[in-house]
Amino acid sequence: MACFTVPAAEAVVTTIVSKNLEKKGLSQKENETTGVPMAKKLKWLNNLLWGGSVLLAFEHVWHGEIKPFFPFLTAMENPADTSEMLHEIATVGVSMAVLITAVWVIMCITADIIVKRPISNKSLF
Repeated sequence: MACFTVPAAEAVVTTIVSKNLEKKGLSQKENETTGVPMAKKLKWLNNLLWGGSVLLAFEHVWHGEIKPFFPFLTAMENPADTSEMLHEIATVGVSMAVLITAVWVIMCITADIIVKRPISNKSLF
C-alpha cells in the first residue's frame, strides 16, 4: 500500500547528500587509481531508489491504492487498514530499501575493483 515511501525517503536523503558533495567539490576527488568518486556512486543509489519508488507508486496508482485527493492512500481511510499499511511499510518497505542499498554496495565494490585492476598489455583478440 505504501511500501514505496521508505525507498523514496532514503532517496530524498541521498539526493541531499549528493547535492552537498557536489557543492563542496568532492565529486571528482577520487581518480582512476583510487576508485569511482563517491558522488557518482551516490547518483547510482539515487537512480536505483527513485526508479524503484516511482515504479512502485505507479503500480499502487494502477491498483487504486493511491488516489489524487486527501488522504491519498486508501488505507488511511480505515484505522484497521492504517495498521496494516504501517506494518507493510515497516516490513516490506524497509526490506526493499535495505536490499536496494545492499545491491548498491555490491555495485560500488565491484566498480572499485574493476577501476583499480591493472591494465595488461595483452590483447584478448
